[in-house]
Amino acid sequence: MSVNDRPTGQQPKPYESAFLKACRREPVPHTPVWFMRQAGRSLPEYLKVREGTAMLESCMRPELVTEITLQPVRRHHVDAAIYFSDIVVPLKAIGLDLDIKPGVGPVVAEPIRTRADLARLRDLTPEDVWYVTEAIGLLTAELGTTPLIGFAGAPFTLASYLVEGGPSRNHEHTKALMYGDPQLWADLLDRLAEITSMFLKVQIEAGASAVQLFDSWVGALAPADYRRSVMPASTKVFDSVASYGVPRIHFGVGTGELLGLMGEAGADVVGVDWRVPLDEAARRVGPGKALQGNLDPAVLFSTPEAVEAKTREVLDAAAGLEGHIFNLGHGVLPTTDPDALTRLVASVHEQTVR
Repeated sequence: MSVNDRPTGQQPKPYESAFLKACRREPVPHTPVWFMRQAGRSLPEYLKVREGTAMLESCMRPELVTEITLQPVRRHHVDAAIYFSDIVVPLKAIGLDLDIKPGVGPVVAEPIRTRADLARLRDLTPEDVWYVTEAIGLLTAELGTTPLIGFAGAPFTLASYLVEGGPSRNHEHTKALMYGDPQLWADLLDRLAEITSMFLKVQIEAGASAVQLFDSWVGALAPADYRRSVMPASTKVFDSVASYGVPRIHFGVGTGELLGLMGEAGADVVGVDWRVPLDEAARRVGPGKALQGNLDPAVLFSTPEAVEAKTREVLDAAAGLEGHIFNLGHGVLPTTDPDALTRLVASVHEQTVR
């Protein structure tokens, strides 16, 4: 039975969780907390269980995905789990020759830069990512009332990897295509929106309680370029899963000038990095949206007293928001002390208990 077919009143078990309440801008017992890249990276138990297994292979083993996703929930007592995967998994699943190289990131053997290249982007089917369905089934059975967040890469960020062939500082090839052949660019993003939409639908129908669209590189764009060349594809993704009724989160890095547009694209929750205070972010986004964020990840390397003070600043800036999910302004840095994260979760809960 899909989420859409669930009879009225039979909501998923996590429906009343603090995280989902905050996403819906409802009163919460405390400010909920989760972290991007919480499933691994800084955890010794993650490094141990992943030892000898490549990143993409790890994403395709349901039992391993389940264990890694649960680790930060057990250790840090966060209010939501995020499914352990990578944004390029659906691209790998449709047969693209790509890999995640340690210390580099996703690398594409043959970049996509011509109309003929589009033919390599076939539709994604649920059977292509059967391991996602299986892993989420295992996870929801273990998580109980703790919500599971599904996620995907946004069309622009996926396109930037495909066009550049890997990570890029300046996105030269990406912008050259976007400006030089706007129709091919639009067709590329539309194709990626279809793939992304299916990837999110698979996760929701398997039991994810919310989804987040990561647009990691979109902060490289000016607002006019975002509105014209990117927002239609992101909106298509959000619209494709709207009928499921699960909260939709939109996050990018360096997106202070885009926050209003990112909310306009269709998200229920807008993620904010550490560069814009949450009260100012709320002004830019406008009413009707919850916000997520936004402690600088580097703060966790400072003294406990400094972390506490900076956490208080974030909570004070969020005091008047309709809904707030506490998070870092980007992912957990690999050398972060796990105990600092555990203390941070406890601190936010203690300071915001209602």
